[in-house]
Amino acid sequence: MFIFKAKKLEQDDELHHDYGVLSNCKYILRAFLKYRKSMIWLLLLGGIAGASMSYIWTFIGKLVVDIIERQSAMENKDIMPLVYLVIGTTAAELVMMTLNAFAKKRFELGRLYIRLCIAKERIAKVLGMEYETLETPDMLDRLQKAKRATAKNNNGVLGFMQDMQTLMTQFTCIITAVSIISTLDPWIVVIIVVLSLINFEYFDYIRIKAKAVLWDAMAGNWRKLDYMITVSTDFSYAKDVRLFGMREWLGKKQKELDDDELSRWIQYRQYWMYYTIFSSVITLIQTAVIFGWLICGMLTNGLSIGNFLLYSGSAITFMGNIHSFLQSLGDMRDRSSRVDDFRSFMDIPNAESDKKTVPVPKTDKYIFKFENVSFKYKGQDKYALKDLNLTLEAGRRLAVVGLNGAGKTTFIKLLLRLYDVTEGRILCNGTDIREFDRAEYFKLFAPAFQEVELFAFKLSENVSMRTAGETDTNLAERYLRSAGMSEKLDDLPNGMDTEILKVLYDDGVDLSGGEKQKLALARALYKDAPIVILDEPTAALDALAEHRLYQSFDGMIGDRTAVYISHRLSSTRFCDNIAMFAAGEMVEYGTHKELLEKNGAYAEMFRVQAQYYIDDETPSEMIAKKGGAVHE
Repeated sequence: MFIFKAKKLEQDDELHHDYGVLSNCKYILRAFLKYRKSMIWLLLLGGIAGASMSYIWTFIGKLVVDIIERQSAMENKDIMPLVYLVIGTTAAELVMMTLNAFAKKRFELGRLYIRLCIAKERIAKVLGMEYETLETPDMLDRLQKAKRATAKNNNGVLGFMQDMQTLMTQFTCIITAVSIISTLDPWIVVIIVVLSLINFEYFDYIRIKAKAVLWDAMAGNWRKLDYMITVSTDFSYAKDVRLFGMREWLGKKQKELDDDELSRWIQYRQYWMYYTIFSSVITLIQTAVIFGWLICGMLTNGLSIGNFLLYSGSAITFMGNIHSFLQSLGDMRDRSSRVDDFRSFMDIPNAESDKKTVPVPKTDKYIFKFENVSFKYKGQDKYALKDLNLTLEAGRRLAVVGLNGAGKTTFIKLLLRLYDVTEGRILCNGTDIREFDRAEYFKLFAPAFQEVELFAFKLSENVSMRTAGETDTNLAERYLRSAGMSEKLDDLPNGMDTEILKVLYDDGVDLSGGEKQKLALARALYKDAPIVILDEPTAALDALAEHRLYQSFDGMIGDRTAVYISHRLSSTRFCDNIAMFAAGEMVEYGTHKELLEKNGAYAEMFRVQAQYYIDDETPSEMIAKKGGAVHE
């Protein structure tokens, strides 16, 4: 059917689906029924009232002329029928205007509400996706498209709902016009429709080209622009930007992205300029055909003036509405493709959605076994972890040490099941951890990471990671003080009720790097899970403070299993076993004493760092012992 054909320049993507306008209309109608049923009636009411407004005066024009012609032929002329007609028409128009305005305003509020509900579905989807899946650039691009489809603009779901209302009104107008025009000559309907279809085909050609050059091509660029906005406005980057003189460099990066977007917008607007010219020519031809046909009717068939007004008004209204209907349908198809982006993202299957799982064992003792475990990140050829065989006994302490990039954090991500192994398997009490429901498995662990994220909630809720009603404030305070936050707590006027960050509250407070890491330790204690994971959460502390805090923390976790990750050896002496990692492999394993006697990589690292963990010496004494000078 297509006269003008444009190749759809979307990348082959097995996860993307072209649902089509009809399917997306059904999807939105289901959303109406789910979130606000009144939207259905508002849609119908707006269509009928809007169409009535378009035709009332077309009919009245014919009737007025007919009354005038009849009255002019009569001896006793009576103006009252004309007065009654005008009064009645005005009243009807006022009613239709009121109903139309009511329907539009209520529908406008309703579609904003529906958009928010659908956006919440997207957020819930993201929060439930696997960590590994969501981390990939490809998935981030899909998420970016889904976000824009549910944004506060008319390019996605919001605009699609508006198109549904517009099309309802235009469709009602078209049906009415066809009924009128067909009584005189149905061929005029055919001619107008054919010319409008030609116009629409070219519109669709331009729509596909324009979408390819801007929307599809810019998905990755928009993600980069969002990142640049974050870097430029997030206060956490401010020190580096200023001290390293990054202003011009960041400005140049921003300009490159802006220039690329600008060039695509220019090309996008050029395409639509071509369409505007083409559409104007088609409209001119249609207008000439309509009036030529009507003039011939008056000259050859005795078409009355009243009928001339009726048919001309109906034909012009039909021409405008069929043109607008097809263009709105094209706009709707364009926005439908954005809805496709959103629905495709929402339909991405959860890796475990249909998977049968086994229950996580209910016990106080969990034993984890790594059997020939290897792992490589997506898109990487090199293994981040290779041939790991290790057993973590219940109630024992394991220190995982090594330099940065040795594979320590990857080991933790696999144990926590943020990632699944590439080769081998990890057993928990004899069961492959991939057999467990991931959310239930997560409950076994109380982690504290090096990168500590604060949430714009109260301090107590930042410890409990629960709502206010589910938070034991006294317990949260006790663990915060145990983690070394007493001095900070005493300085806060609202104590545990202090709001964190200035996102939701102007008097919110931020925490230093060391304070954040102490908060992370308190979180781990509060969760009270059977396995505690500390992935370098004290990196912001000095070595001696880290050592003392680890010793205190180790006493607080009691008989729970604990894994201490660090490139510093402050945690190794009180751990039952030590795993030394290097270049993605476990190169040494044993007790602190065994590894020192082995005199290998661990012993060398310990000798270098041991001076920082001698509790009975002050830093000044250490320096003096080495022969250095201490300046008071």
